[in-house]
Amino acid sequence: MMNERTWNNDTPTAPIDAACSWGEDFDIVVIGGGTAGIGITASLLRRQPSLRIAIVEPSDRHYYQPAWTLVGGGAYDISKTVQPMASVIPSGSTWIQTAASVFDPNSNLVHLADGRSIGYRQLVVCPGLRLAWEQIEGLEDTLGKHGVTSNYRFDLAPYTWSLVKELKGGKALFTQPPMPIKCAGAPQKAMYLSCDHWLRQGLLDKVSVEFNSAAPVLFGVAAFVPPLMEYVKRYNANLAFSSNLVKVDGPNRIAYFDIRQPDGSVEWVAKSFDMLHVSPPQAAPDFVRKSPLADAAGWCEVDHKTLRHTRYANIFSLGDVCSSPNAKTAAAVRKQIVVVAENLLAARESREMATLYDGYGSCPLTVEKGKVILAEFGYGGKLLPTFRLDPTVPRFLAWLLKAKFLPWFYWHGFLKGREWLARPGSPT
Repeated sequence: MMNERTWNNDTPTAPIDAACSWGEDFDIVVIGGGTAGIGITASLLRRQPSLRIAIVEPSDRHYYQPAWTLVGGGAYDISKTVQPMASVIPSGSTWIQTAASVFDPNSNLVHLADGRSIGYRQLVVCPGLRLAWEQIEGLEDTLGKHGVTSNYRFDLAPYTWSLVKELKGGKALFTQPPMPIKCAGAPQKAMYLSCDHWLRQGLLDKVSVEFNSAAPVLFGVAAFVPPLMEYVKRYNANLAFSSNLVKVDGPNRIAYFDIRQPDGSVEWVAKSFDMLHVSPPQAAPDFVRKSPLADAAGWCEVDHKTLRHTRYANIFSLGDVCSSPNAKTAAAVRKQIVVVAENLLAARESREMATLYDGYGSCPLTVEKGKVILAEFGYGGKLLPTFRLDPTVPRFLAWLLKAKFLPWFYWHGFLKGREWLARPGSPT
């Protein structure tokens, strides 16, 4: 699942102070202390320990979000997905515990929510994205009760598992919003793990399962659709494509969908539920979306191969907020870190930026407890498997990778600047 901290939309905006609040500019300012922010800082400092780097991050906690789907399926302990932010800030960097509010790239300044301003020689923008719960009418008022849940939130993933365990029959709805979202497979992974539990408990024939996706297909990379369809059939799940959740009536347990018809018309349909797992709409944080750094869709605009900003040569971006059309996953960040670290230092030294991003992303599709389809792909849906095995086959080894090795490596390797198997291939 997703890879960086998620910004709320209620960060206060303080008056802009035009002057830098520090005695001298930082060499590099990193916006965001999530997966991308901590990872890129650690990798830069491993390359050049003398760099003066500041991380701007308001949260006092750091999350390993990819495990939240496992938590919702009863296969992982939620307490193992969080650590104090202070424990992951790389040694040698400066943590500025507040939020960014305004970018002033022409002055090489970032204005902060607490009224201060920070100057930089180079800027790395990686604050993650925003979960736009408010775009679904009635959703915020009913999350965490009335059978409405989401694995996209730390406090709700355990509620998902409670609902799955308690449901002995009825109707379970799972939703996927319009793209882009972080970890496009996460919405259906919630469905597969829930169905696997009901199947093992002999309850699946009493539960009507439906997957409502705003997309017109089950998965964006065609090679993985046939094996996923085998699990859809195994679990007897109904698929409703071009079906976008727009309203939730929690007390009456009714979900409302806009369903786009082949002729382009939209039909408004009400569906009852006993359990509703929602994957929310997602967008760039407002302070990025409304800034000079944004593209037309609101994401931080970068060259898709170098990850340098297309208009500001001393700015780079990676992770969920950047505009490159890759899958928004922690696995993508792992490769992007190498690209940004090497290209940023090359630009700093007036060298050619020779490290190019191939669009790599990975979505370990947990189709049952103990089996994962390890979907790895790049730009244009090109398959980029790490191992010499058929990537479309569900495997126990891939489950061990997802549930055991990757969480350990995240805390003890990834956030320490270790870059095992992280160099991107050559884009074509």
